[in-house]
Amino acid sequence: MKQPLAPQKVLVIGNGGREHAIAWKLVQSPNVAEVLVAPGNAGTATEAGCRNCPVAVEDIAGLLKLAADEGVSFTVVGPEVPLSKGVVDAFRAAGRRIFGPTQAAAQLESSKAFTKAFLARHQIPTAQYQVFTDVQPALDYVAGRGAPIVVKADGLAAGKGVVVAETVAEAQAAIRDMLGGAFGGAGARVVIEDFLQGEEASYIVVAAGTNYVPLASAQDHKRVFDADQGPNTGGMGAYSPAPVVTAEVDALVRKLVIEPTLAGMAAEGTPFTGFLYAGLMIDAKGMPSVVEFNARLGDPETQPILMRLDSDLLSLLEAAVDGDPNAAPPAWNPQVALGVVLAAGGYPGEIRKADEISGLDAAFGDEAKVFHAGTTLNAAGKVVTSGGRVLCVTGLGDTAAAAQAAAYEAVGKLGWTGVHFRSDIGYRAVARERNLE
Repeated sequence: MKQPLAPQKVLVIGNGGREHAIAWKLVQSPNVAEVLVAPGNAGTATEAGCRNCPVAVEDIAGLLKLAADEGVSFTVVGPEVPLSKGVVDAFRAAGRRIFGPTQAAAQLESSKAFTKAFLARHQIPTAQYQVFTDVQPALDYVAGRGAPIVVKADGLAAGKGVVVAETVAEAQAAIRDMLGGAFGGAGARVVIEDFLQGEEASYIVVAAGTNYVPLASAQDHKRVFDADQGPNTGGMGAYSPAPVVTAEVDALVRKLVIEPTLAGMAAEGTPFTGFLYAGLMIDAKGMPSVVEFNARLGDPETQPILMRLDSDLLSLLEAAVDGDPNAAPPAWNPQVALGVVLAAGGYPGEIRKADEISGLDAAFGDEAKVFHAGTTLNAAGKVVTSGGRVLCVTGLGDTAAAAQAAAYEAVGKLGWTGVHFRSDIGYRAVARERNLE
């Protein structure tokens, strides 16, 4: 593996909670002199060893110029949009080291229709589906298939282009919305698939072609209200590890999902280097099916996962770019980490912005960390809300219950007008612990 002769500058592309967590972890590396974050948020602006740079994630030319001007040695891509626009291809063409999949490989996230066809070609377990571009055939398919059923915008929709419809009428309304332009180009095609029963899990690997190393498992909470009620969001909280991913399930996920996916991408001429995120449904028998792929780390899974990472993140990612992430395998804190998302009132619909956040100067101790997502600094230097998901407050504990308590104790110190959060993040893991007592 290539070893830098001196601590280097690293660039993180993005401005969310995932990117704050990545930057926070990277700056802990002895091989990192400074982490630049483009464009970053109020958290990365105040994180020791980090510096924000006002370049938008989709400004590929601007990001390349930033890397050249600042003498950046290594770049990590956080969000999906620059991946879908070919940032990795551009950096590689310029001879710059960057961790993430190419534009072609990132289709595993940027097109759900591409992914479903890929899964079918390679006999990777997933729900039965059909793809539609016209409203009436889609309405007829749902009427014949029944509910519950899942309607997905084909393209990138910031985690909101999925409707799990409990009734045929709800599914048909979603079809009319999506094909009627509610998500712009992302909804020009819809994927309609059977509803899968089971428990979800997030399984993320650091991949380099057919070589890979898994990260710690996690479970996300996508619905906006307690007890998994209300509309899907980008994620209201997460915890790691996910007890549903037993050793037996882990082995099946590798054999049935991860390895055939990486082999298939390589065989089709689009080898995948980057974070491959498999959103899975685990049924009552422990069999996994693919709900979705992401071509990057999940948010908010990143925050608890990286809270548990005891080894050097930069070494792992550099090893992957050099072809073998197993050359710098990750080491994990055995504790549980649990993150609670604090969102703006009204999320995932219309939200307020520019509300001042109180409590960020509180003492949170070693058992909690506040990661910023939708935040910015106003003209007076105050941290204010600037997006739907504002903070992810992450706690550590020896059990899920202890991690949950640490996270919510920290949540209680924070606030702003209209703040909304779920009060039950991690409830499945806590219930499992109680049942074992």
